[in-house]
Amino acid sequence: MRLLYVDDDRINLLLFEAACHGLDNIETRFAETPDAALAAVDSWTPDLFVLDMHLRTCTGPEMLKQLRARPELTHTPAVLFTADTGAPVQQLARDAGFAACWEKPISELALQDALRNLGLRSN
Repeated sequence: MRLLYVDDDRINLLLFEAACHGLDNIETRFAETPDAALAAVDSWTPDLFVLDMHLRTCTGPEMLKQLRARPELTHTPAVLFTADTGAPVQQLARDAGFAACWEKPISELALQDALRNLGLRSN
């Protein structure tokens, strides 16, 4: 499985990378900007997007629109990843077309369960 994680906070990227460390059969790429994410998908097609809610130049939902504007990515599942909690952010994620909304930080076990809940396999 291929996963693209977009977050402009280096610490969050490192924490997510650590959560992915023990998962088998997962190829993860990281992007710190929307432009880097769009460049990554020029030559590599992920099976899942994990997008931070608050990027410097746009929101996660706006980033998803940019990615989904590409025909080959129209049906790629996406997860909104945020420290925001509660029903409003969950509703915002659903309305924007995200398959799920995960809370930061996430552990390896929680990530494995979350991927399974999406019907994706990490091992």
